[in-house]
Amino acid sequence: MILAGGQGSRLYALTQDMAKPAVPYGGKYRLIDFPLSNCVNSGFDTVGILTQYLPLVLNEYIGNGHPWGLDRVHGGVHTLAPYESSGGKSWYTGTANAIYQNISFVDRYDPDYVAILAGDHIYKMDYSKMLDYHKKQHADATIAVLEVPWEEASRFGIMTADENGVITEFAEKPAEPKSNLASMGVYIYSWKVLKEYLIANENNKDEKKDFGGNIIPNMLGDGCKMVAYHFDGYWKDVGTIDSLWEANMDLLNPNVPLDLHDPNWRVYARNPVMPPHYAGESGFIENSMIAEGCNIEGTVDFSILFAGAKIEKGATVRDSIIMNNTVIKSGAVVEYAVIGEDCVIGENVQVGARPEAIVDKDSWGIAVIGHNVSASPNAVIKPKAMISDSL
Repeated sequence: MILAGGQGSRLYALTQDMAKPAVPYGGKYRLIDFPLSNCVNSGFDTVGILTQYLPLVLNEYIGNGHPWGLDRVHGGVHTLAPYESSGGKSWYTGTANAIYQNISFVDRYDPDYVAILAGDHIYKMDYSKMLDYHKKQHADATIAVLEVPWEEASRFGIMTADENGVITEFAEKPAEPKSNLASMGVYIYSWKVLKEYLIANENNKDEKKDFGGNIIPNMLGDGCKMVAYHFDGYWKDVGTIDSLWEANMDLLNPNVPLDLHDPNWRVYARNPVMPPHYAGESGFIENSMIAEGCNIEGTVDFSILFAGAKIEKGATVRDSIIMNNTVIKSGAVVEYAVIGEDCVIGENVQVGARPEAIVDKDSWGIAVIGHNVSASPNAVIKPKAMISDSL
């Protein structure tokens, strides 16, 4: 069960028209590709995707699940939007409530175990190994964890575990964390146990309807066996513009352990069906990822270009992310920026700036232009700008 209904409000203009799991990443992917590919590579062939906020782009992208091998007669992929029932329920009011409202879907397959995943994290993980660990521990719940810097620990669900991996304490986003062992938002539950707690949580009007807020603390308080599954690979929660930009730039860093070229663990995505990219006589590309359908006549350095992007002669793109079908016109300079899909950046436009070019360091940041935006010739879009309308 993939929780994919988040708004991702801290991504600002990039999520005004789409749910966060549909945000493009890495030249040819969307965030949802990672949990979906992990499921398929782990041998999980029945997936429910719980949608809510602006699901049109996400639903269209998922389709019948063919790119991930999930177009099946039995099982496969199912998009699960909230609906009005005889009990008057409608919108999902929390992560636990979202699973609660889909108990009947899970029960159709009569599983012993259910994995609950976030739809907007970047990582490669074999859930089958985590499931084996869950079984061997005879656990009621297994939570994937990793160590985070102490200064960031208050942003996460933090737990303490003993030498056997058994969780002894849990706190959701504590002001003064006792540990730096953070939840990744990847859970495996024994379904019969979880189902009981979901129903009890729903019937308690005084409780929040979230896993971190109530389900996990309640199970821990009742003595359920909850264990931590340690993960030591690459994992990124792209909750902010800075983290989205960093996660993309990580793909250009040979020292970052996220290998998209591994034939034994492919990350699947929907194919845009475009010709190979083309670099003209004046085109210059260095240390960048260029997707199919791109036309490069200008300069591209340490950047990621998505399918169909066009960089005209005399245009310069550095340290930036240019999403699908966006055109950077002649003379434009784009630096330290994220530019959304289907944009037109006019002649001689300046977007963003290099940090060393800024005198007031507090005024520097990644410049962001949302989807379907046109920037008129000679416009100046400063660092930290969040542009959602044409100018």
